[in-house]
Amino acid sequence: MKRSELSEFEFEEEGFKLRLSRKNGEVTPQIVQAAPIAPAAPAAPAAEADTSAAPTAEEPGISIIKSPMVGTFYRSPSPDSDAFVDVHSKITEDSVVCIIEAMKVMNEIQAETKGIIKEILVKNGDSIEFGQPLFKVKSK
Repeated sequence: MKRSELSEFEFEEEGFKLRLSRKNGEVTPQIVQAAPIAPAAPAAPAAEADTSAAPTAEEPGISIIKSPMVGTFYRSPSPDSDAFVDVHSKITEDSVVCIIEAMKVMNEIQAETKGIIKEILVKNGDSIEFGQPLFKVKSK
């Protein structure tokens, strides 16, 4: 944290929450592990969560590529380049499907599944969360 000049860091996943805070040079960890409770978010973000939750429903022959990190979603390596994949693109486990920028680092995301892109669930430049569905893939 000192080297990156971070004063706070927070991570939350499935009822586990970790918060690090640096004040006066000391790092103070706070770990909270609790059962998931109903979200206390305002109505507008809840509506967005409902739409992103829908693609995770089990569909026969459909798999979901989810975000492995928090960051900004990009479909192509640069603004003037073609997208890595489009709807109907054939992919393999090693295919790069997008880039996620996290802390000014561009991370290439591989499909880790093979099939055909059925749907792209986020827009270029969107802020995304860990585990958020990005693509629907129809298995071959």
